[in-house]
Amino acid sequence: MKPSNLIFVFPGQGSQKKGMGEGLFDQFPDITQTASAELGYSIKDLCLTDPQNQLNRTEFTQPALFTVNALTFYKAQKDGKNPDFVAGHSLGEYNALLAAEAFDFRTGLKLVKRRGELMSQASGGGMAAVIGLSKDQILEVIRQSGFTKISIANLNAPQQTVITGLKEEILGIQPHFEAAKARLYMPLNVSGAFHSPFMQPARDKFEEYLKGFTFNPPRIPVISNVEAAPYPASQVATLLGRQITSPVRWVETIQYLMKLPQPTFEETGPGNVLKGLIKQISA
Repeated sequence: MKPSNLIFVFPGQGSQKKGMGEGLFDQFPDITQTASAELGYSIKDLCLTDPQNQLNRTEFTQPALFTVNALTFYKAQKDGKNPDFVAGHSLGEYNALLAAEAFDFRTGLKLVKRRGELMSQASGGGMAAVIGLSKDQILEVIRQSGFTKISIANLNAPQQTVITGLKEEILGIQPHFEAAKARLYMPLNVSGAFHSPFMQPARDKFEEYLKGFTFNPPRIPVISNVEAAPYPASQVATLLGRQITSPVRWVETIQYLMKLPQPTFEETGPGNVLKGLIKQISA
């Protein structure tokens, strides 16, 4: 067993920002060209200047982030860094699988483009961040509130969780969380109840789409959002389908990786959201 383990973690939706990927597009012209050709618009313009204000729309966010995460990874590789383990938060999991050579860049881009389209079509759902309560406290508030169409979407840190569900209920439950002394209850600006049973129609269509692809067994361990354990060799399509309706088990994912000898985490993409979460989890 090697003495230390380099772990790349790839961010998901919410980490996008105008100007991301600056300096990377020109370093990797082939990838940039492939992305623009596949998407039908200039990926460089979208990420750097966002001329039509589209970067925060799910169907644009997902391919843009996937591309910038990928370029950041290729740059790290070029600099001689090769991860021993990888994980990604929601959309970032596609970059983790790309890094593990489960598929190539073009395939990954096709997948996230379709995923973004399907997720952007979801309506009537909402999500909210709850800060300052544990998972068990949150489940207790939901149970006592009488609202039945709310579940947990992202377990991001011990005291930072995202809930998901019917929009009216997400808005209606706020006073219950405030009464339970949540430090912050913040409804999120999303179109759908991502990572919940409400996404089943999108999952069904996406699973149908996945049938058109063949995946390689990951070359290095990829820790899955759904199971917080390494991807089994033949389960890439299955877990990507399940991910759409399942919670992102980020706390357990990082706890799994922290048990490795001398884990070194590197956030491979724009921003440092995951770095902050890892700090909270390790504390």
